[in-house]
Order: sequence, then C-alpha cells, then structure tokens
Amino acid sequence: MKNKIKVEKLKIIRNNKGDILKYVSIKNKNLKKFGEIYFTEIKKNKIKGWNFHKKNTCLITVPFGKVKFTFVNNFHKIKKYTLILGRKNYRMVVVPPRTYFKFTSISNISLVVNTMNFIHNDNETLKIPLNEINENL
Repeated sequence: MKNKIKVEKLKIIRNNKGDILKYVSIKNKNLKKFGEIYFTEIKKNKIKGWNFHKKNTCLITVPFGKVKFTFVNNFHKIKKYTLILGRKNYRMVVVPPRTYFKFTSISNISLVVNTMNFIHNDNETLKIPLNEINENL
C-alpha cells in the first residue's frame, strides 16, 4: 500500500565505551532523495504536532528518551496508529506524505530525529492545532 506507515527495526551495535545506533544508509529504499535531517528535542508530557507534509516522506527515530507517536493516515477515514519509540524499541518509522502525526515525550527529555526527502518548506508543511483532530480516535 502506497500510503502505509512502515516500521523497521534498527540495529544497535553494543560497545563497552558506548553503543552505536545505526539509523539510515544509502541502501535504505525509503529514502528516494535526501533533503535534510533535523533533530527536535521534546520535554516530558509536551506534545508536538499535528504535522502534515504534502510531499515529504519522513524517516523518524528516537535515539534518546521515549516518545509516543500517533499517526492518522487517510484522514477522512480516520485510520489511527500509535507507537512508542526509544532505546528499548529502537525503530525507524517511515511516514508517507499526507499523514498527520503528533508526538509526546514519556521521558524527562527525548530526542526525535527526522530525515526528509525535501528541504523543509512552510508551503509544503501544515501545522494543525491539536484540538482539531478528535483525540478519541
């Protein structure tokens, strides 16, 4: 399915000096073009979102902390998907364009990494107020 959210397990290489957390490589078929990578810090119980990208595919992971994500795909049919990412569930979520998502930190502070196939553009990205999408989905 073209607009399906995908979750891929990521590799952690254990090292007694500090682990290596693999994220994305040129071999990843979900990254068809490179635009930019950004890091966003989020504090405990704070919510960021709803985000909506018209064209960007987002590859998202959480290397530090613990974050709960909620995705709504095919907005008119309200298909909801919730996932918790962090060190113990180290995964990459592939978020297709035209998917609404929000996230909140469950840890004191968390770091979310987002790799997009285009450079951020305010005309391409919509920010929807949290109360505009039914929280009881």
